[in-house]
Amino acid sequence: MAAGYWRDVVSEGLSVPTDRPLDDLTAELTTMLGATDPELRDGIALPALSTWLERGVYDDLLAALGDGMATGLGVGLGEEYTDTVFRRCASVRVLTQVLRRDTSQRLLTGDQVLRWGDQIATWFLSERDVRGWVPDKGWAHALAHGADAIGALAASPHLSAPELTVLLDVLADRLAASTHQVLIAGEPDRIAAATVAVLRRDLVQVKVFEPWVARVAAHAGTLGAPQAGDPYLRSGTCQGFLRALYLQLALGPAHPADRADQLLVLVEALRATNPHHLC
Repeated sequence: MAAGYWRDVVSEGLSVPTDRPLDDLTAELTTMLGATDPELRDGIALPALSTWLERGVYDDLLAALGDGMATGLGVGLGEEYTDTVFRRCASVRVLTQVLRRDTSQRLLTGDQVLRWGDQIATWFLSERDVRGWVPDKGWAHALAHGADAIGALAASPHLSAPELTVLLDVLADRLAASTHQVLIAGEPDRIAAATVAVLRRDLVQVKVFEPWVARVAAHAGTLGAPQAGDPYLRSGTCQGFLRALYLQLALGPAHPADRADQLLVLVEALRATNPHHLC
């Protein structure tokens, strides 16, 4: 359909059109998720799918919609600086809303959610296109949206302590993999928010959290043996993450039960990785 058709749908409050089957509308919106035109992708397709999810339009079709979005994570995976990134990023944004809808309404089985969790983790760790804002095409922001999806997974009642620990490992692996460049589009803050979502479940013990922080901090120091290249380029993302995590734990409105001990762990990690600033 012409873009004008969908502009009318948006201007009329995103009511579901009655002149076409929902399957056809959904298929067209899914195609638009991969558009390079931000009006089609971010101004029409994402708001329509997200609004219909919130209104319960897809409640009876939630598993199928989630499967479709999970499939979108593999479109062009492994490519770098190509337009396929928009389909992957938009797909994970919708899948995040699917997960949140299930957490609210309990519509899916644990097997379905855990299967999507595996697919999200695989994509998140394999994604090579980490651009934030793309001129003339809008936001890609893969790692930020991936972190949001992990945060939605962490809130799911289908995940218990072992699965939550795996989510922390995925976040740490991604942070370490990103040390070849500093992420500057808010990704450390979003990854920190996902970490807090895990901790708020109060199922991951401090004895697990402490070595996990140490693992991230090992990539956040700027000293050590001389190496070629800018040391801050290698360490900046993990350093930014540790600071963001401290800030969110210290000032966030919803506190994990072990927040005091978690903050002590972070303080020690920040002291160890910032010796010249704390002398």
